[in-house]
Amino acid sequence: MITPWFPLCVGAALTCWPAAPNRLQAAIEPPVTVRIPEVWRVVRWLLPAALAGLLAGAGGAIATGVLTLAWSQEQRAHRRATADLAMAAHTATALRTMVAELRSGAHLVTAAEAAADVVPAVAGDLRALATAARLDTELRAPALPYLADAWTLGKRHGLPMADVLDAARRDAEAGLAFARRMRAKLAGPRASAAVLTGLPVLCVLLGQVMGAAPLPVLTGSTPGQVLLVAGCVLLWAGTAWCRALAGRVRIR
Repeated sequence: MITPWFPLCVGAALTCWPAAPNRLQAAIEPPVTVRIPEVWRVVRWLLPAALAGLLAGAGGAIATGVLTLAWSQEQRAHRRATADLAMAAHTATALRTMVAELRSGAHLVTAAEAAADVVPAVAGDLRALATAARLDTELRAPALPYLADAWTLGKRHGLPMADVLDAARRDAEAGLAFARRMRAKLAGPRASAAVLTGLPVLCVLLGQVMGAAPLPVLTGSTPGQVLLVAGCVLLWAGTAWCRALAGRVRIR
């Protein structure tokens, strides 16, 4: 039997249905986007801990979560360092292109547009520079701090823009070369830290193969699970400390 509430609710829903935006609203109001969270990104990090919890109890789940956290932090640090090097290289290339264009007699707007064509990764900030030069306004380019500082300095004090950008280019190239040399020199210590981090896990597996049976002790008793969690926390602290020591040298 259909109650009268169902057609009433359907009628109220149809009455409250939003109307399509007109042409003026579509031109003025920004489009509303609904961002669906990436579920797989969360499940990807929680799945190992859930499986370890089924196999090794609460201690295994916590230990696996700590190790997964350490791994994700290492991956993020590596991606951030690679992105910093890539951005420094883009900055040096953009400055080199603009200096060459300015030395050949081109206008600053033309030089910025030429650099945007050469370096598509920072084309937005370079086109913002072209717009700032065309309108004679301040430049805000968070991705290119060398370029923004040089532009502000030259505009404020009336300096030749080619000389100012050339000085910024030399500074950016020197910083990039230093960062590359430092990263190459730190490759050995980072590899040693990675080996030392994996040694405890390898020793546990080796003991299990030799018949000492450390896994049942670590997963089947309360003191063993406490020791398992404490060991994984110490491994995470070691990776964080090595990352902090190696990450002090960064491109500015």
